Amino acid sequence: MSDLFAGLKQKITGKNLKIVFPEGMDERILKAAGRLAEENVLTPILIGNIEEIQAKARSLNVSLDAMEIYDPSNYAMMDELVQAFVERRKGKATEEDARKILLDENYFGTMLVYTNKADGLVSGAAHSTADTVRPALQIIKTKEGVSKTSGVFIMVRGDEKYVFADCAINIAPDSNDLAEIAIESAKTARMFDIEPRVAMLSFSTKGSAKSPETEKVAAAVQEAKSRDPQLVLDGEFQFDAAFVPSVAKKKASDSPIQGDANVFVFPSLEAGNIGYKIAQRLGNFEAIGPILQGLNRPVNDLSRGCNEEDVYKLSLITAAQAL
Repeated sequence: MSDLFAGLKQKITGKNLKIVFPEGMDERILKAAGRLAEENVLTPILIGNIEEIQAKARSLNVSLDAMEIYDPSNYAMMDELVQAFVERRKGKATEEDARKILLDENYFGTMLVYTNKADGLVSGAAHSTADTVRPALQIIKTKEGVSKTSGVFIMVRGDEKYVFADCAINIAPDSNDLAEIAIESAKTARMFDIEPRVAMLSFSTKGSAKSPETEKVAAAVQEAKSRDPQLVLDGEFQFDAAFVPSVAKKKASDSPIQGDANVFVFPSLEAGNIGYKIAQRLGNFEAIGPILQGLNRPVNDLSRGCNEEDVYKLSLITAAQAL
């Protein structure tokens, strides 16, 4: 295991954290949860039919002894969850609606987090991003001062660690969105012991091109600086000006970022998604995420193509966010 995850594991072990896995019947989820429980890192909460999960676990030789299992169709404290859901939705759901909605494992799991019966949630192995994120936005909601959640990847290769944002959620962020994403991404970076140096990316460096797209990023830089004057952040940058010292010296000699950025904020989801996949496939970086940020409590979304190791690692990240 890399130093990054060894450090996370050390941070969360012994903190009695509980992480919900709504996809309790998924083989990848069960195996990863088994490892987490066996290593006493955290307590997994599996959602689904209890007998079916027990049978599946036996077939995989996974012990459920240190886990909790809840079936939404037969949950002793459902009345409490229903009442809390109705109150949270503020007139958008009746009690009857709530009883139907909370049979959905993602809504049920999210309510366990909201009512402090769990510390975070990991889903997406068998569900779409929307299925995972929608309950979080409706129930857990974003932190005060944060208007939108965003998704980052931690890009790891050997000792190198970088944060790429937003590569998962916001299709066309405006300047205020970009400023918010930059500040939240810096907080995520610190969680991984990365002291953030934030570059706001574009196809222009410091006004070398003028267009609504570049001016949006330049405005985001000023907004982010006004919100967090202590944060080392600058732009707009072409990627090489943010990453290569010799290019930075020529194109942005007066910038606090001199080719040493480690948090990269892309101007659109299109750019971010393409960028992280190029680094992953051509640069042989491990792409960890997407890690959702800006929520009141941690909820994270797996890729449907994930493996057991991906589930394990994202669970460690989710638990660390809960701290």
